[in-house]
Amino acid sequence: MRSTRVPEPVKRVAHLGSRSYGRLTAPARMLPSFLICGGQRCGTTSLYRALAAHPAVLKAVLHKGVHYFDTSYHRGIAWYRAHFPLQRTADRLARRHGVPVQTFESSPYYMYHPHAPARIARDLPGVKLIVLVRDPVERAYSHHAHELARGFESETSFSRALALEPARLRGERQRLLGDPAYHSFAHQHHAYRARGEYATHLTELAARIGRERIHVVESERFFTTPDEVYDEVLDFLGLPDLGHPGFERHNARPRGTAMEDRVRRELTAHYTPYDEQLTAWLGRPPSWRR
Repeated sequence: MRSTRVPEPVKRVAHLGSRSYGRLTAPARMLPSFLICGGQRCGTTSLYRALAAHPAVLKAVLHKGVHYFDTSYHRGIAWYRAHFPLQRTADRLARRHGVPVQTFESSPYYMYHPHAPARIARDLPGVKLIVLVRDPVERAYSHHAHELARGFESETSFSRALALEPARLRGERQRLLGDPAYHSFAHQHHAYRARGEYATHLTELAARIGRERIHVVESERFFTTPDEVYDEVLDFLGLPDLGHPGFERHNARPRGTAMEDRVRRELTAHYTPYDEQLTAWLGRPPSWRR
């Protein structure tokens, strides 16, 4: 049977046309009432797809991750609106289901980018944020495998990539803060250790957004008791329980080799104070510390 896969150049042209139409109709389009903003390699794609299956939720039109508040802010709010459904589509669904319809997107770099919290607070007042966290040691290892597979990392050794991280990231946060138009490849792709310092990033989000509008989910709980975690997320978002979707795990990248014991011990020690601070967010020690 002949493949029906759409060639990438055709997809790019179609997306360009959709965005152009989206800009023209931007005033008639929705803005998200919630965002999945991280963390990377913590199950964000799986939760995105579960929430997108809710009858009263409309996902972003073209991509699950728009990356507006991190790398595309210069494009402007009309460009951002172009990625979301028309309000009349939401109104039609709302009449059908008898509840307000929400839209959202998922861009895990929002949690780590230094400008994202202030930009989100300014452009989406009242927005709610969902943050997923997992064992930061395993997250870092998965992150390295992910960047290797995407061709964004040339260092095949995880321990060597960790050793290079301080030099790669040196001064990059300051450059990003000093120049809103600056883009740092290393900051976005090579922060294997830094991205797992969850408590630091959550504190920065809370300072701008408000702690009451941030819901933290342990990905380990999501994958072992998805119904329970999904119901908690719906309650946080004010969405009605209209049944559970089929829960699947997406984007898992198994490693061919185990992490070196020395590296695991080093990372576990590094994350100890951050995990202790995370306890206040979860109301209990994180699962990987119990």
